[in-house]
Amino acid sequence: MGFLIDLILFILILGSIVFVHEFGHFMMAKLTGVYVYEFAIGMGPKLWSKKGKETEYTLRAIPIGGFCMMAGEDLEDDDLKKVPKNKRLQSKKPWQRFLIMFFGAGNNFIFAVLLLFLIGLIWGGSSMEPVVTSVLKNSAAANSGIEAGDRILEINGHSIFTTDDISLYLAVADPEEASDIKVEKENDSVKTYSVQPKKKKVDGQTTYQYGIGMQQEVEHGLLPALQFTYKKTVSIFKQMAVTVGYLFTGGISISQLSGPVGIFSIVGDQSSAGIMNIIYLIAFLSINVGFINLLPIPAFDGGHILFIIIEKIKGSPVNPETENKIHTIGLFLLMLLMVLITFNDILRLF
Repeated sequence: MGFLIDLILFILILGSIVFVHEFGHFMMAKLTGVYVYEFAIGMGPKLWSKKGKETEYTLRAIPIGGFCMMAGEDLEDDDLKKVPKNKRLQSKKPWQRFLIMFFGAGNNFIFAVLLLFLIGLIWGGSSMEPVVTSVLKNSAAANSGIEAGDRILEINGHSIFTTDDISLYLAVADPEEASDIKVEKENDSVKTYSVQPKKKKVDGQTTYQYGIGMQQEVEHGLLPALQFTYKKTVSIFKQMAVTVGYLFTGGISISQLSGPVGIFSIVGDQSSAGIMNIIYLIAFLSINVGFINLLPIPAFDGGHILFIIIEKIKGSPVNPETENKIHTIGLFLLMLLMVLITFNDILRLF
């Protein structure tokens, strides 16, 4: 029964994020007069469909992904279906095409902000102040000199503003090397400690422990909810930016990334922790999906936006057939990457 509940939650979580993303494209396409063939949630064979005045709305069998198929993405199909040229994507002004491509991710960001605000209103907003509230006895942090009450200012030269920053920069640090942690003591003096995490085996997995506890105060009310929403939103964007940066520079390997299987295992963990954790997971994943989609990579929304920018720079549109071929190649490479990530996710289960 637990597996079934987790599976339903997994489908609902991904489905909501995909729906919000694709609806952003759909909404802007309609507002700018672009013909939309199909608005689909899921991939693969159709389970359900309903034909509107113009668009076919479908629910598909594989609960991963979705699409908003617009005129202009397949030129031969447009000619075959006799879609007027003024209703094709390429006929629209660059700013209109930019809005269509951006608002998939834009909707994800708006959705996430609303969910984080909901968490702040109902459960209260944590202060996220980077102050150490406890230090485990005989831990790496305790042995180096870090004490409860210390405010962490920097980790390995990176400025620290929230507790999330601490988790982020300790996660990307080389665990085999000591990390330099600069703190402000309660007497206002500033000291830097070299902390070598202790290597331990937990449930067969190798972990590196610093022994720092960060218990957060939770405040209720409109203002604390707004402050929490702002801090947490900025924090998640920062995590994504740093992670992608480390991925491209080799600081993080592809084997450390998670796909649908990895997300499913996370859903199982969060479902037992309560509804607040599930809502936070949706917000976190929604920002992740939006951020990744805006990367200037072919087949991503950011790849389409890149071609719009190139068009503005060169003063004329990129050949639509050439652009479509590049996006097709990008999509093929993306599918290969997803297969690799999914394979790594499955290996981690055993």
